[in-house]
This record gives sequence, structure tokens and C-alpha cells, in this order.
Amino acid sequence: MTEKTARHGWSWALLSLLAISLALTTGCSRKVHRDPYALSSFGSNCYAKALPTTGEGGLAWGDTLNMARKKSMDNCIRYAGRSGGTPKTCQVVVAECKNQ
Repeated sequence: MTEKTARHGWSWALLSLLAISLALTTGCSRKVHRDPYALSSFGSNCYAKALPTTGEGGLAWGDTLNMARKKSMDNCIRYAGRSGGTPKTCQVVVAECKNQ
């Protein structure tokens, strides 16, 4: 009879530890992860998109229209080269600034 009581006590202790660890893990998972790269373009007003004739293009945000165009061209050249496209044919197809 003592053996069953000891096992029963251990099972409650293990369940309690499991519940506590889950509660602590849940509390930590609620913290907001801040991506420094995502925050860098959070306040940017202008965007541009550049596309090559074949391959993947690039979309970029910037504080000015020229900055957005340059970033999108750089991204287009990078992504077109990686996707087997033609990086030398990249052209900005859209460039606008948001109204505020």
C-alpha cells in the first residue's frame, strides 16, 4: 500500500513540475521579437521595385526616392544573379512615395 502512495505522490510531483515549466515557457514566448532589419525600414516613405528580363527582382524601401531606387536595383542584381536570371537587365519599374 505504501508503494502505491509513493508512486501516486511522484506522479503528482512530476505533473506539477511539468505544469510549472509549461507556464514559464508560455510566459517567455509572449515576448515580442524585434528584428533590427525590419525596424530599419519601418518609417520609410518611399519604395521602388526593380525587375530583370528574366529572374527575380527586388523591392526596397528608403527615406528618399533615390535611396529606394538604388536599394531595389542592388536587390534586383543580387536576386537575379541567384535565380539564374539576367542581372544586367534590371530596371526600376515602380517608384513612389507614400502620402502622409
